[in-house]
Parts: sequence; structure tokens; C-alpha cells
Amino acid sequence: MLKCVVGLGLVAIVAFAGYGQAFGLGEKDYLTESREVIMKFGGELKSHLQKQMQAGGPAAAITVCSEVAPAVSSKLSRETGWMVKRVSLKARNPLDIPDAWERFVLQEFEKKASAGAPPKGLEHSETVTENGQPFFRYMKAIPAGGVCMMCHGPKEKLPPDVHKLLQEDYPHDTATGYAVGMIRGAFSIKRPLSK
Repeated sequence: MLKCVVGLGLVAIVAFAGYGQAFGLGEKDYLTESREVIMKFGGELKSHLQKQMQAGGPAAAITVCSEVAPAVSSKLSRETGWMVKRVSLKARNPLDIPDAWERFVLQEFEKKASAGAPPKGLEHSETVTENGQPFFRYMKAIPAGGVCMMCHGPKEKLPPDVHKLLQEDYPHDTATGYAVGMIRGAFSIKRPLSK
């Protein structure tokens, strides 16, 4: 069976080899489950960010991305069986550096956004083979905006305490300079498919 991958404005035909039947879930089920996992991940992060912002302002919220996000990612990965993370072409945390597949998808998201596609709707799913093992992979773009701008906006507009902390904790940081609506990165999940 062949699968048509859409969502980036490009169409790629990928051999799908009947994984849905062989593994008990169809392609649509994997996509639906992927979206649910990402919604849960994003919701938990937003909740933690809002609490930290209320408790200690933007500087306190930095720990959400550096400490809480990896913990939430790990917890969801254990609970769901998906490998869950965030990635960015301008990663602040080394854990968020994309692999080759994620980098390609992020670059495609950037092209689509530059052509006028709203980043909020950009997503991509695909079944890939890595080292002879099939995986279902999914990514959803994360648009810059809201509380993210307090730490990822233009450097000259960052609160002084945030700027100071970023210089101390991430001296080679490239994850600033975003404007509202730009692609900050993406949620990325991956699931091994085995018989």
C-alpha cells in the first residue's frame, strides 16, 4: 500500500507496506494518536509556563523549558510508547537539536510559512525506515507567540533579568529574535512499528 503524505504543501509517496493491518492500528489511528499526544504535551507545558510566570515572572519560566519540558517529554514517552520531544533549527537546549529527518521537515515548514501558510496548521506525518526498523513519525510546528516571546523575542526587547540568565546559562544561545507567528520549532514524536 502507498501512503500520500500531505501537510507541508508537498506530496510525497512513501511505501507504507500495510503497517496498519500488520500492527493493529491504521495510518489514520497513528496520526490521531500523534495529535492527541502533542496536544497533551503542549497543554502541560503551557500550564507549567503560566504557573511559573505568575509565581516569578519570565525569568522563573526559563526553568520550564530547560527542566520541566524534558521531564514532561520523558513522562509522556513512558506513558504512551511514543518518543516525544521538541526540536528547533535554533535550539537553545542541546536536547532540542533535530535529527536529519526533523531538520528536513522543519525546513519545509519554514518554506511553507514564508509562502504564507499559517504555522499553526503545519504538520507532517510519515512512515520511515531507520536501520531496517520502520517508524511512524509526526511533527507539528510551534508558532512563536504568547509567553514564549518573553524569552525568545528580539534580544533588545527581553526583560533584563531574562537576558542576564540566558547569557549565563546559554552563552551561545541562538534561540532569540523571533517575531510573533514565526516558527519557533516543532513537537516531534516517533513510534517504532514492529510485528
